[in-house]
Amino acid sequence: MRSRWRFSVIALIVAVGVVLSGSSPSLARQNLALPPLTTYPLPSSLATLPPAGDDYFTEVQPLEVGYLLWTAFPVTVAIDPPPRDPNNLWAQAAQQAVAEWSAYLPLQIVPPTATANIRLQSERPSDQNNRRVRAAETSYELFVDSNGLLRHRVRVVVRPTQAPRYVLAALRHELGHALGIWGHSPLPTDALYFAQVADPPPISQRDVNTLRRVYEQPTRLGQPMPEVASHG
Repeated sequence: MRSRWRFSVIALIVAVGVVLSGSSPSLARQNLALPPLTTYPLPSSLATLPPAGDDYFTEVQPLEVGYLLWTAFPVTVAIDPPPRDPNNLWAQAAQQAVAEWSAYLPLQIVPPTATANIRLQSERPSDQNNRRVRAAETSYELFVDSNGLLRHRVRVVVRPTQAPRYVLAALRHELGHALGIWGHSPLPTDALYFAQVADPPPISQRDVNTLRRVYEQPTRLGQPMPEVASHG
């Protein structure tokens, strides 16, 4: 049986610790002025990899802030392992997933107590009715940092009670979302395939090509918020 992946959006705006919106209406309906769309140079780890073959970029969803990509590197990742992990298998899988994606974007693992761009957590995701049915989920929130720049942070939740190879597959898949591939591949040979498969694939060339395409796109992230800048 195939288990479908799912990711969700938490659109929160935080200005220097002050919550401007506690729910998730669109930013336009909150009457918030947003920075202009901007493109950034490709990270060198992607720029030095010539594209080869096809991709599934058409499946990636642009958002109100443009594409959900990182604009400052390295991207920090905190790992919160399960309370009981006697053989350290979940934490090792998380570290391996980070290492695999580090070949394409600069990532840095930081202590669990540190503030991180991406947090990997060993929990059981809950749906909107609080029923714990999914294996993994990725969500993000938007905030304004102390310099008045629009930023985002990502939370990845992966259920620990799975076979080790499925834990690794889920972490690899969800970390792909966290890095900017906000969509799913239609092919089971890609790590970002929309469902869990019996023999999970590694990061494919199509995954890498799609990630590169994402980082060629415009985003509002990393830019000054007009309302914040006007009070600066």
